[in-house]
Amino acid sequence: MSKKDEKTNVMRLLEQKKLRYEAYNYEKLGLTNGKEIAEALGEDPDRVFKTLVTVGKTKEHYVFVIPVCAELDLKKAAKVVGEKSLAMLPQKELLPLTGYVHGGCSPIGMKKSFPTVLHETAEQYETILFSGGKVGFQVELAPSSLKKLIRFSFADVTVDQ
Repeated sequence: MSKKDEKTNVMRLLEQKKLRYEAYNYEKLGLTNGKEIAEALGEDPDRVFKTLVTVGKTKEHYVFVIPVCAELDLKKAAKVVGEKSLAMLPQKELLPLTGYVHGGCSPIGMKKSFPTVLHETAEQYETILFSGGKVGFQVELAPSSLKKLIRFSFADVTVDQ
């Protein structure tokens, strides 16, 4: 199978559920910054989202999907999920917990289901882009389609710009 036709587990899950999506591959560009990825794909950075995993004071894990240029506000995020405080999951714990590496973490297809929050701006768009589950891959999907795969809520969880 050529690189162009390569499928990630995220794409296989979307196809299994017969959900329409677009796949993008930017791995040859060597980009790691979300804003650069959005620009390379010719997309508005506000429509391109990153997936962040946190751990609460209770040791529960939470997933936040926010625009690539935004910064997670840990206090707002903790309040939304009912925790006293949250911290970013240490990078070395990401793969064992989710099955994904840093830069390739997707809200779809994690080893386990975690409470997930999409930034409220995702509701404004017909489709959003996020990691396809592997570094170098993005998928574009309607938030309404994402609801068919994972449970999530919408909230403002970013630092005010």
